[in-house]
Amino acid sequence: MTEFAQVAVAVFSLLSLGQSAPVTSCDNLLQQNSIQGRDQFLGTWYYIGESTNIIGSKLLTQSVLQSSWWNVTAGNKDNDLISFQNQKMFGSCFSLTYTVSVENNTLVMVNPYPSSAFLLNTGCPDCLVVYSNYTIGSSQYKGMQLMSRRTEISAPELEEFKKQVECLKLPEPAILDSEKGFCPDPTVSTEIKSLDLSSAFNSDALDQLDKILKHEKAVEILTETISFISKTSTSAKTVGN
Repeated sequence: MTEFAQVAVAVFSLLSLGQSAPVTSCDNLLQQNSIQGRDQFLGTWYYIGESTNIIGSKLLTQSVLQSSWWNVTAGNKDNDLISFQNQKMFGSCFSLTYTVSVENNTLVMVNPYPSSAFLLNTGCPDCLVVYSNYTIGSSQYKGMQLMSRRTEISAPELEEFKKQVECLKLPEPAILDSEKGFCPDPTVSTEIKSLDLSSAFNSDALDQLDKILKHEKAVEILTETISFISKTSTSAKTVGN
């Protein structure tokens, strides 16, 4: 899904720290995992890949997003998590902060738009596989995301995720390249500023995004425009240096 939309699935959990048995069949791959408690979500997670049923989502994600990571802390309420998402787009850093609530075995978000998610089985000891349903504007979407404590995972772990995507009959996932680097933690480094996008996700903006996401041609035009702006910006920086 697009990075503009994927905030709804910036939800986190840590599966068992012990090595799970290999997961191969669709029945096992799509088995729901229980949430053990809020503390298992806390800490830093790196975005590995994602698949959604949004038209053109893979192309747009790979065109816009270079890397993304989250830092999750405990909220004031016992079941709340505060997620700080820091993403690298066009060589610049952008951030987003939002609240996710743990309700039984479901991760629920109200703002910037409604989302509910649960964890799926995985053989990866420090990965999160999250299946989400969310609403943008008047449209409902679904998707699956893969996060890890590591910036890179093994080939078998990645293949397992791709098999899960296939089992759910979702499009081929977009996989990010960690070699493109990550934005630094703003609480540690102040050399690179991160633009906060939290206030940009209002109902009007999401309605406009919904209209674009409904049409493949509109997504293609948006992707081409973004790519052109990115290349122009990069060329300008090179000349300036």
